[in-house]
Amino acid sequence: MNIRRIWTLIKTEILHGSKDVTLIMAVVVPVLLALFANLAFGNIFTDRGKLGIYDAGNSQLPVVIGTTESIIVKHYETEIDLKKAAGNGAVDMGIVLPADFDTTLAAGTVKLTAYIWGESLAKNRAIIPVALADAMRELTGAEVPVNIETVALGDESNLPWSSRLLPLTVLLAVFFGGLMIPASSLIHEKQKRTLEALNVTPATIGDIFWAKGIIGAFLAFIMALITLTISRGFGNAPLALLLVLALGAVMAAEVGLLAGAFIRDMNTLFATWKFGGLLLFGPALVFMFPQIPAWVGYIFPTFYLVKPVMDISVNGLGFGAVAVNTAILAAIVLLIGIFILNIARRLGTQALRLNS
Repeated sequence: MNIRRIWTLIKTEILHGSKDVTLIMAVVVPVLLALFANLAFGNIFTDRGKLGIYDAGNSQLPVVIGTTESIIVKHYETEIDLKKAAGNGAVDMGIVLPADFDTTLAAGTVKLTAYIWGESLAKNRAIIPVALADAMRELTGAEVPVNIETVALGDESNLPWSSRLLPLTVLLAVFFGGLMIPASSLIHEKQKRTLEALNVTPATIGDIFWAKGIIGAFLAFIMALITLTISRGFGNAPLALLLVLALGAVMAAEVGLLAGAFIRDMNTLFATWKFGGLLLFGPALVFMFPQIPAWVGYIFPTFYLVKPVMDISVNGLGFGAVAVNTAILAAIVLLIGIFILNIARRLGTQALRLNS
């Protein structure tokens, strides 16, 4: 491996390499899917929790909590309307304020009935009670013990569809560019018979693989970042998430190099993409449809990419919780990398024999 030659090949590929519909799709499709998922099933403009309130009296709590910037407050005329709103996801949580709420609040312990949308995000379930406690503290000037009796509405076991689609959008962002760009580039080189010509220059097949792989991995990483930015999915451990995405981008580029090394034309590449997509996107189905047993996901190599992404982005976990899956992902990347280096050496030897 020669860094200077690899850098020269990268610049040549960027400036003069093939730029077909594959590159456009690698950039456009993941962005469109992320936008669709967030506009149709999520809230791209705000990540604030939504609190519904039915006030049976004339409490000052809705006025105070209405000034809180971390949540959106909606008011309902009846408890039935509030319950319906929590059941269909119009609010993440709905609370019922009894007629004597302010008097009881001033006296001491408060008991509230809260209706929770079963598919609301965990972070919203955590933010809203904190906002309520702060508002009550502002009203009374003291800490007030609050007992919230919750009633879950809807399917509590399911994630919102915006979160369920996140694995698919991430995998598509990573693998469309990371796999297709190196693969299509190598196929074009073979069809134009420029791969052998490059090999008789100081550049080796290994250098060519490195250059194309770096371009694919970089594009995959950037597209994954854009997708998560649209989805507001960086969670509480962004550095750990960046590490996972980087490993996933490298894995995608490696798979692309393998495809480019063994596939002869673009039609076969697209056919392989269609019929082999289950191996790549299978884990996304596990998260989209909770009825599928969770153990099925562990069969697929890409599961060890999307599982840490989901744990960090959606569940709010830290690096310690995803360390094992991240280590497995790193091991997979290493093993594929060793296999590719052996293929590159073999192809280089074959090319030298043909040219001699």
